[in-house]
This record gives sequence, structure tokens and C-alpha cells, in this order.
Amino acid sequence: MYPPRSQRNEGRKKARKPKIGKAWIITNLVLLLMIVGLFGYYYIFEHDNSGSLAENAGYSQTEKKIQTGSASEDRSTPSVSENVTALSNKQLDEGPHAEKKFADDETKQSAASDTSNRPATTSDTDAPEGSSTGAKLSSGKDGQAQNDTSNKDIYDGNPSTDKGGTEDIKKSKTDGADSPTVTLHFVGDVQFSGKVEQRLEQNGFDFPYQYLGNLFHKDDLTIANLETPVTTNGVGALNKTYVYKSSPKALTALAAAGIDAVNLANNHILDQGTGGLLDTLKYLDEKGIAHAGAGRNAKEAYAPHYFERKGIKIALLGTTRVMPEANWNAGAKQPGVAGAYDSTAIVKSIREARMQADLVIVITHWGKERATALEPHQTELSHAFIDAGADLVIGGHPHVLQGMEQYKGKWIAYSTGNFIFSKSTVPATWDTAIFQATCTRNGACEMKLTPYRAELGQPIPLKDTEASKILQRVAALSPGNVSIGTDGTVSAQ
Repeated sequence: MYPPRSQRNEGRKKARKPKIGKAWIITNLVLLLMIVGLFGYYYIFEHDNSGSLAENAGYSQTEKKIQTGSASEDRSTPSVSENVTALSNKQLDEGPHAEKKFADDETKQSAASDTSNRPATTSDTDAPEGSSTGAKLSSGKDGQAQNDTSNKDIYDGNPSTDKGGTEDIKKSKTDGADSPTVTLHFVGDVQFSGKVEQRLEQNGFDFPYQYLGNLFHKDDLTIANLETPVTTNGVGALNKTYVYKSSPKALTALAAAGIDAVNLANNHILDQGTGGLLDTLKYLDEKGIAHAGAGRNAKEAYAPHYFERKGIKIALLGTTRVMPEANWNAGAKQPGVAGAYDSTAIVKSIREARMQADLVIVITHWGKERATALEPHQTELSHAFIDAGADLVIGGHPHVLQGMEQYKGKWIAYSTGNFIFSKSTVPATWDTAIFQATCTRNGACEMKLTPYRAELGQPIPLKDTEASKILQRVAALSPGNVSIGTDGTVSAQ
């Protein structure tokens, strides 16, 4: 007979207990081994990763830092959202929009200050596509002969070893006390036409620079406003009183004097038509002189030009709010200038430059000729440029000196006056200065003015009483509490 069912169940339970105990032991051992393995893997992975981060720490310090979160007012860096917006809008299909044309500012000064008479954009006007691939990266001059500048804009991946020397490259790239700074010089309007050309033919094309010495060779970057096409051809504009045309011979001396770059966004660069502009671009490239503000199309005209100095990346942009006709605006397939009647395009370019460079400079043509008072658009545009990311705004066109302003910690020089130019009968146009900016990697600049008198085709340095009068006049014309010391140092209260 079989045992009772209860006894059979009891026996089965006793038989299963050893099996269950063994299973639990095996399961716990497997889990324990898995936990140990995970901890071991985590330790090895984190150890290797920490080593990689430590090795790369030195490289990350040399890279340009893109700030996130709220931007400092002193730097005016776009926030992350602004950067995303700029990247997502790399193609801009709108330029300045208006219908009415107006005559040249040389004869109709009132039109220059009338914001309602804005040149219309042409149908194919196109703003920059946000790409910096077309802009060259210039590393500066080397120790070669002054007239050998053909390779000046070829960047080999190394920081500049010319102006300023190599010792500064070895300095810490933080913004501490030993951080490198760059010294920049800005001069006013330059042209080599008419009576100026006659004088240069008599005295030599190096005549304008005889009193400058090596000033522009000892700095890191020198920038002028080239207010003339450089060509032996071209067709002169028929609707202008003053039409300029300069010889390519003038550019050889310009480069030899140490001028590294020119702004082309002004109301004379197309005096000899698009052919004259294209010749100008060709001759500038041949002489190794960088340029901004005009180009073979809108993308080129609005594109920043990048320089490398002492490990600091500098962006240069040019724009004009003075042009005699709407068709001077660069288009998608049309040579021309970077217009600022509608600031949308140039502001987008400034934002692009802000993401690429440590220091952003905007050269702009604006205001009313021979007027020391500011036009409303000068203040509006300069503030918009700084809000977009510019560190320094340098203006021209009035042919006289105007005041300076500090906005959000950034300097604006509203007009640098003439530099190498014809001499008018208005004494105010004789006063000029070399504007010096000493800037850090984070865009903080200190300004200093050196007064000159613009004689026919030649600037002459001033001293003592004459120099002091110019400095005092610029300070008096400056909005806000701007003062200029006897040595030309500019400060804001």
C-alpha cells in the first residue's frame, strides 16, 4: 500500500529544500560576480576617462570659449539661443528695402541724414550665408622685405610671429595679468586721386608715410578706409561731383607702410563701376592687403575677414549707410558693398563673427559730411552692432573728427576724419588722429589718440598746443562722460 498523501508531500518538501538552497547560493554568487564586474568596469572606464580629460585640459584652454547663459554686458556675447538662431539662419534673403534713390553725399549732404531717402535694394540682393569659408585668415607680416606681401593672407595654422614677436604666443591664454594683448591702429579716409595723385607723382608714392616711421610695423594690425577704386580702367560715374580713381602703384606703398587691411564699404568704391571694384579687389589681393565691406557678391561683401595675432583671432567687418544709388548694394550675383540702411544683414554677420572670433571690429561709413554733430542713425547702428557682438566700432565719412562713446564697456569712434586726402578750404577737415586700441582676448579695449594734421596727401603729427586742442575738441564732442588726457588716453567715467 502507498503511504498517506500527507506523508508523500512532506517527503517531497524535504527533497526540494537542498535543491532550493543550492539554487539560491548559485544565484547570489552570480549576482555578486556581476556587481563586482560592473564596479570594476566603471572604475577602469572612469580612470581612463579622467586621464584623457587631464591630457586635454591644456588644449581646451587654447580654444575660443563660447559663453552660455546670460551674456556679460561688457562683452555683448550672444546667448546660446542667439547662437542657435544665427546658425539656423545662415541664409539671408533680405537686404535694404526702399524705393527712392538719392544723389551723392558730396553734393547733397542733407540726403545723407534723411533716413526716409534710403537706396532700394536690387532684386538679387543677398546677405551672407553665415559661412566663413570665403574669408581668409591672415597671420600678419613676417621678417621679409616690406614690399614682399604676396603671401600675407595665407594662414599656415600657426599664430602670427611677426608684429609683436613670438614671446607673446608663449604667454598664458587666459585673461589674467600675463594674457597677451593686441595693438591696433585705425586711420581715416584714404584716396590717391586728383591733386593727391599729382603730388605723389612728384614726390613718390611713399610720400604720405614719411612722418609715420615704423609705427604701423610695430603694431599688430593697421586698418584704413580706402575711399577710392584702384584701377587703370573703369567707367566713371556720371551722377557724382567727386569721382575718384587711383593708381595701383599707390597700393605698393600702402602695403610697405604697414597698413594691413582696408574697409571698402563707402560711397566712392564704385566710382568706376563694378569693373573698377573688381580691379580693386584684384590689386588688393595681389599686394596682400586684406579687405572687408565690398565684394563680388553679397556673401563676400558681408563676410568677416579673420586675422590671427598672438593667438588672438580677430574679425573685421565693413558696412556703409552712405551710397548714392540702390544698385551699389551687393547682390547674390552682383558686385557691390555691404549696406546698412537695413542693418539686418550686417548684424547677422556680426553675430557669426562673434561665434568665431575673440575680437570683433566693425568699420562703418555713416553720418553727415563736415558735421561734428551725430546723426541719430550713427548712435542707433553703433549700439545695434555692439548688441550683436562687436567689441569695437570705428566710423568714417564726415571728413571731420567726431566724438567717442563707451557703450556697454565697448568703444565707438564716430569719425576718424581724413588721413591721406585732398585738402579742402574747411579747416575742420584738416584735423585728424591715429586711433590706437589695445585689446585683450575677451574684447576689452583701451583707446588712445595721436593728433595729426591732414595736409594734401600727407598726415603730419602735431604736438603741444595744437595736439591738445584736437584732443579737447574730441572729448567735448563725445556723448557721456568721456575725457581724453594730455597723452591722448581716452577714459569714460
